Amino acid sequence: MSRHVIEWDRAAHVESQFPSDGRPQVAFAGRSNVGKSSLLNCLFAQRLAGVSRTPGKTRSINFYRVDDRFYLVDLPGYGYAQRSKSDRARFSALIGRFLEHNRALCGVAHLVDIRHAPSELDVRISRYLRELPPAVLTVLTKADKLSRGAGASQRQLVARGLEVEPSALLPFSVVDGRGQRELWSWILDLMGKAKPHE
Repeated sequence: MSRHVIEWDRAAHVESQFPSDGRPQVAFAGRSNVGKSSLLNCLFAQRLAGVSRTPGKTRSINFYRVDDRFYLVDLPGYGYAQRSKSDRARFSALIGRFLEHNRALCGVAHLVDIRHAPSELDVRISRYLRELPPAVLTVLTKADKLSRGAGASQRQLVARGLEVEPSALLPFSVVDGRGQRELWSWILDLMGKAKPHE
């Protein structure tokens, strides 16, 4: 259970709506329907992020304020083909500005479904994120869906696809809580290294 005080702060549809208070931020990125909202609710130990069976529901960048110290940021899912071309271009540009020009951003958790080999888009996003200054952690969602042996094999497969070491991947499950403590530790470690906001 999270002992943190977590509140939804804002939804940003344009860059001018991003927080300007200097509080450090950790963002969560992943393909549509990868389980990002469910993971966030698991971290929050309460239902704050909207969960839907319909991919692509998140249509803004959502900021959640934690302990009045930092933000966890829910980015719109990528790869949802049924969005219009103009919508996809707008979201892509907005997320690009957020990731590339945001001095408050300390880390990005990149979510990938452990049950499948990484898509071409997953691989491109992973390479792109690793070229940016913020720290990156790859989180393998839905780990409870596989047996221990199958999970270990898939972890190796995903690591090869993303060109990273298997030890750099964190299996996570909203069902059994696997990875929750490690993910919070990673976040809090980043916050400990971040400069205090003014």
